Amino acid sequence: MSLVAGVDIGGTNIECALVDDDHDVGDRAKTRTPTEGPAAVIDAVVDLIGGLDEAPSAVGVGIPGPVNDGVVSRPPNLALWPEEVELAARLRDAVGVPVEVGNDANVGALGEWVAGAGRGSRFMLGVWMGTGVGGGLVLDGRPYTGAFGGAGEFGHMIVHHGGAQCGCGRRGCIEAYAGRAAMERTAEMSHRSGRATSLFEIRDDEGKQRLTSKVWARALDDGDGLATQLYREAIEAVAVGVGSVINLLDLDRVVIGGGLAEKLGDQLADDIAEAAAPWTMVPSDDHAHLVAERGADPGIIGAAALGRAAMLLS
Repeated sequence: MSLVAGVDIGGTNIECALVDDDHDVGDRAKTRTPTEGPAAVIDAVVDLIGGLDEAPSAVGVGIPGPVNDGVVSRPPNLALWPEEVELAARLRDAVGVPVEVGNDANVGALGEWVAGAGRGSRFMLGVWMGTGVGGGLVLDGRPYTGAFGGAGEFGHMIVHHGGAQCGCGRRGCIEAYAGRAAMERTAEMSHRSGRATSLFEIRDDEGKQRLTSKVWARALDDGDGLATQLYREAIEAVAVGVGSVINLLDLDRVVIGGGLAEKLGDQLADDIAEAAAPWTMVPSDDHAHLVAERGADPGIIGAAALGRAAMLLS
């Protein structure tokens, strides 16, 4: 049985784990994401891999931003990166085994497709609701990344022309309503203007600096009015996007993952399915909406699947 290292590079942390042929996750390691640029990030990844129990036969990496043939372009939330970085080649030279790199949301969708709620699907959309909103596609039984590696940017579909400002600079993106960072900004503005909410008391009680998914889940469970309003707006934005993608691609499955999915579970997927039905040209019970099964691990599992494919093709 071969072991492959799956690496999930995020704006805050880098996680790395060994994954076997059955997609089971073994020894793992984690570190803060360096802010000194790509060389420091590559060194951190190499150190994590070197500290695992066994040397992997290949390495797969998920990273935010467009990825085309191992070249990463302008990854958001990673400091001091130039326009393009040949990440796969540089890591390959450093670790001496096959390396493949993919967009983190695409890689997460791949993880759920090979070993989670997407198993058996031929036409799948993965939606990841966390600090931002990401997406990944499987079309006709194959992961789909597009002509230049930029496919699956679900969070940047426009659902309100001229709507709320998104972190990408555009207006009306799904992420501007359903990304946790955007929801937090709206909550803060409403709270400062006098709207009562328990969100910030719960945040302090949990010892958090931000409104994490756990904070939102507690506030929703308590029936907080502002949290409920913003959650419903987030669901509606995601649902409009999901309905539109179903209309365009005729999907058989939508898998909802990310921090909110981990905390809210099936209710989140059910709420999106209900809200998406009016936006879908041919509503059908066959359009399954499921919450991701692999918790926080789809990115690592999907990255390892990329690495395994690179090993087989090398």
